[in-house]
Amino acid sequence: MTESSLTPDIATGSPVRLQAVAAEGQPEVTPALEELYRGFERELLVPLWTEIGDLMPAHPRSRAVPHLWRWERLRELAAQAGDAVPVGRGGERRAIALANPSLGGRPFATPTLWAAIQYLMPGEDAPEHRHTQHAFRFVVEGSGVWTVVGGDPVPMNRGDFLPQAGWNWHAHHNATSEPMAWIDGLDIPFQYLTEAQFFEFGRDGIGDTERITPERSRSERLWGHPGLRPLSAAPATPGSPLLSYKWEYTDAALRDQLLLEREGYGGTVGPGHAAVRYSNPHDGSDVLPTIRAEFHRVARGAETAPVRETGSSVHQVFDGSGVVTVGDRSWTVARGDLFVVPSWEPFSVRSEAGASDSDSGALDLFRFSDAPVFEALRLDRTLKDA
Repeated sequence: MTESSLTPDIATGSPVRLQAVAAEGQPEVTPALEELYRGFERELLVPLWTEIGDLMPAHPRSRAVPHLWRWERLRELAAQAGDAVPVGRGGERRAIALANPSLGGRPFATPTLWAAIQYLMPGEDAPEHRHTQHAFRFVVEGSGVWTVVGGDPVPMNRGDFLPQAGWNWHAHHNATSEPMAWIDGLDIPFQYLTEAQFFEFGRDGIGDTERITPERSRSERLWGHPGLRPLSAAPATPGSPLLSYKWEYTDAALRDQLLLEREGYGGTVGPGHAAVRYSNPHDGSDVLPTIRAEFHRVARGAETAPVRETGSSVHQVFDGSGVVTVGDRSWTVARGDLFVVPSWEPFSVRSEAGASDSDSGALDLFRFSDAPVFEALRLDRTLKDA
């Protein structure tokens, strides 16, 4: 069929190059057509009939591909970076991003989502800054780091989910004698694509009152009571006012869903499949304007039906083991492993977890996606395969 590209042409100075090719549904190749295409090139015009197959496919064809990163290897490399790379102005964070192999080497897990392992050495501070990108931290192992958001020290422990809406000042400090690693999730690629991002440096260091190590942050003391909304709450701002979602509550919710299912009362999204969504206690919406976060527990021996969704997601195995299938790729996964599900690729899970590799005896998966963006634009679509 007719082809076009954005490769610059030395003779015309135009980035548009059109080639007339004899193909079904395309105009007959004639000198007049060739002359027309040269005119298009000079005026920086591209006719739809040369691009419709790429711009308007029958279903989403993601530029990203399914891929798996092993936690063991990520942590080894992060530890090496801890010895070789300082944390301070310039680099700002010792964060190492997942680069999807089909996205040209960009530090993007998917076209809209960033995921990285961040590593902080004993006694280190990551300096204060803020950015319009919405972010979160999820802890698969360890403890001892406090993230300080707007002057509020928030403890980070295994299983905790810590959302942070854009344009909030934040820093981190490690108060222990051990290094700690966690994953960061942000909408960097989305804001990069839409050219909407801002960034600002803050103070080089945090104050003594922010270096404290409370068991609960001020945000948790105000907002962390299930089903109770403080009457003193100010008008809603973008993102959740609760800065930490404790693992103990997530674990209890998933455990109770599976118990209710066994007792014959339902409560799960599928046989042996419990799931929760982290929500904003102010109004029940997603915790961040552009990112949805969920936690899934799949009981040993259970298998989820393949599902396709518009938009992409990143998953981290929190506990247990099993087999995940994304498109035509399948992997056996274990604690900490991360993988990507691109838009409209079928995704399913089979749990092989047990008491030897999982505290819950099930396969536990943390998931984040760009679903709020697609829902806001009415572009969300889900299909469960038979």
